[in-house]
Amino acid sequence: MTAERPPTIDPNAAARWQRAAPPRPPWLHEEVGRRMEDRLQWIRLQPTAWADWEPVRGGLEADGLVARRYPRSERLVAEPQPRRAQVAMKSMAKPWWQRLGGAPTRFGPLPDSGVQMLWANMALHMAADPQGLIAQWHRALATDGFLMFSCLGPDSLRELRAAYQALGWPPPAHEFTDMHDWGDMLVAAGFAEPVMDMERITLTWESPARLLQELRELGSNLHPRRFAALRGRGWRAGLETALAEALRGPDGRLALTFEIIYGHALKPAPRVKVSAQSAVSLRDMRELLQGRGSGG
Repeated sequence: MTAERPPTIDPNAAARWQRAAPPRPPWLHEEVGRRMEDRLQWIRLQPTAWADWEPVRGGLEADGLVARRYPRSERLVAEPQPRRAQVAMKSMAKPWWQRLGGAPTRFGPLPDSGVQMLWANMALHMAADPQGLIAQWHRALATDGFLMFSCLGPDSLRELRAAYQALGWPPPAHEFTDMHDWGDMLVAAGFAEPVMDMERITLTWESPARLLQELRELGSNLHPRRFAALRGRGWRAGLETALAEALRGPDGRLALTFEIIYGHALKPAPRVKVSAQSAVSLRDMRELLQGRGSGG
């Protein structure tokens, strides 16, 4: 694992995708969100406040499941893109009588140490600077809070990659990070006790056209060596023919594998090393003092 940004992600392409991504959750993201939400039953901590990172792409139905699991917990919503922020506000709006006595929902940047749980579904594999994003999540969490996230793993789209390689074409997608490397990044960011898990989901389609449409909704090719020019109709027809031949299974449907990585990690109390010259941030010192006061 390198400490630099992922070598197969073009930062400019990642920024363009952030701005252009459809303001709706793909079906796969919602399904992964449902499966990740089910894992919350094993966590005893009941957060007084939790944050959903980019829920419009991550899954609005999954967001609703988490909100119902923690009905008394304040929900903070981080949607940096204005268009998706408007969709989130409209989707999460409640009639005034439902807001009475209920936990509030707040939109905007996340405060430091403001939540006990941060939920981030299917966002990390599209980040050009994942270490920076993980550091943001760490800052937003209070001491003893926890992170729940999911993302695509390296086995995703393996059939599509093989088809492109056989045709001598540039990669159809950037490379996805292994779950063990995500665990290392979490520890480097200050998280503790990372628990990583994975599963493979196979999706099938009736036609190459429908497959390509859904792939465009899932994400964009951020690889620096992606084909840089525009493709013509002839190439599109050839692509659909190649996919029909390479991906068709015994049942006649086209199949692609998606490796889903699930991660969970805790934010421990900050460690202070005493030396001849020692510097402690004001935020870390406040958390240390609060932790001692609650224990006494």
